[in-house]
Amino acid sequence: MKNQILALSLGLMSIGMFGQKNELKAAEKAIKKNDFKTAKAAILPLESMEGSMDAKYQAKYYYLKGAAYGKSNVEKAAEAYNKLFEVEKASGSSKYTKIATPKLNELIQFVSEKAIKAYSTDKDYKSATKDFYLTYKLSPADTTFLYNAAVSASLDKDYDASLKYYNMLQDLGYTGISTQYLAVNKASGATENLGTKENRDTMVKFGTYINPSDNTTESRQPEIVKNIGYILINQGKNDEAIVVIQEARKSNPKDLNLLLNEAQLYIKLEKMDKFGELMQEAIALDPTNPTLFFNLGVVNQNEKNTEDAIKYYKKAIELKPDYGDAYMNLAVAILAGEEAIVNEMNKNLSNFKKYDELEGKQKELYKEALPYLEKADELGRTEDTVKSILNIYDLLEMTEKADALRVIYKEMRGQ
Repeated sequence: MKNQILALSLGLMSIGMFGQKNELKAAEKAIKKNDFKTAKAAILPLESMEGSMDAKYQAKYYYLKGAAYGKSNVEKAAEAYNKLFEVEKASGSSKYTKIATPKLNELIQFVSEKAIKAYSTDKDYKSATKDFYLTYKLSPADTTFLYNAAVSASLDKDYDASLKYYNMLQDLGYTGISTQYLAVNKASGATENLGTKENRDTMVKFGTYINPSDNTTESRQPEIVKNIGYILINQGKNDEAIVVIQEARKSNPKDLNLLLNEAQLYIKLEKMDKFGELMQEAIALDPTNPTLFFNLGVVNQNEKNTEDAIKYYKKAIELKPDYGDAYMNLAVAILAGEEAIVNEMNKNLSNFKKYDELEGKQKELYKEALPYLEKADELGRTEDTVKSILNIYDLLEMTEKADALRVIYKEMRGQ
């Protein structure tokens, strides 16, 4: 009886192996004809037998499974190819690995191109997130795709997913720093990134490119920390947001970008006093940065510390003589003194001597602000700059200039 049972078992095993062989042959023929529907139908019964499949068929099975699913189910295809690589690595063979590797690379490129199109062209951030993350799963060494998934998820307002991906990047120690291998295209004169050092050097050797150079990109770490902070604030986790960026700053206390990112968090939290403190700290780190002085001007102007605001705007202009916004804000800060003068004028309507004296002060204020308004207009004309200058020309009775500018203002307004 035992012998009969053993014989039956062997018979069943033979039938199983025979079935596996036939299904694989059917799948292989269908794939050669690009009949992927039939190929998947042949592969399907074998999927439940993966754990007990005969070792000599495993590599071929995983290769055919990957080829059958292909672009119709990229994740499943990639999983099959990766299983194939494991099987052949263990066996010391590379028969199917050689032909599967370029197919997997094609799938990675296919999904990444879909993600880029969804992000850049279609602005479909949900699809972009899905495909960027899938690309990362298919090629875990390419952590930039995980970063792209985090950015896309944030734009899609899927803050939970975005935070998850940013935290994964932090755990991986991702910085985003990379080396660009540049050279000048001899024909166009444009500097191009040629991908790899080997490719760049080859192009230079052929003479189609000249002046090779390397460029190291900046770390994305401060931006990642900032984005994590913003997401936590959007989730109402303000204290956690501050802790995240302060912890990052402990490791890099002189990193200006991290400092500015913390300052921006305080703007979102409407804590302008803390923002101002950090701006002072930033200036100590970078005393020739005009934007920092401009920001301090804005903080003080909002706090009605007009004299300090004027001082910081002037410093920003000293460091950057073509700083249009600083000229405009400086003029506005100077004109803020008009409110007190007008209040006094209203109190002295019957005191003609005092009223005339105050009116004179008012005109002096206009004269002080006017050159800064004109410079702001020269650097970047807008309706606001023209309207502001025109008002002052009228108030100072500069008729000729006012009439000339009024024509321009009407044209800008389409009148």
